[in-house]
Amino acid sequence: MITPKPGSILLGTTKPTELRDWYRRALAPGHEGEGPIDLGGFLLVIEQRDDVDVMNNEPSRMILNFHVADFDAVEAQLKAAGVDWLTPVADRPSGRFGTFTDPDGNYLQIIQFKQDA
Repeated sequence: MITPKPGSILLGTTKPTELRDWYRRALAPGHEGEGPIDLGGFLLVIEQRDDVDVMNNEPSRMILNFHVADFDAVEAQLKAAGVDWLTPVADRPSGRFGTFTDPDGNYLQIIQFKQDA
């Protein structure tokens, strides 16, 4: 049996330029161009769509998680980019979590799992 490996996600939006700029600033400051944004080998495709609302009405339905090795450094980068934190950073039994939103209201998290988790 074959287990497919996720390689990209399509993010539909009514404001692709604003969203692309936000993702570059927050998560991929070195990215240039109009193509997919490379997030560590996982591609983010941002596309103009007429079949979506301006804001995500059910943002907790799917949360894009970023596993990080240096939580403090990524948290500082996100704070410098001015992200809107949904919940305060929290230490949980399995690791450290921080949840924030993009301009469309989608939820994202940075996670640094504990070594034994």
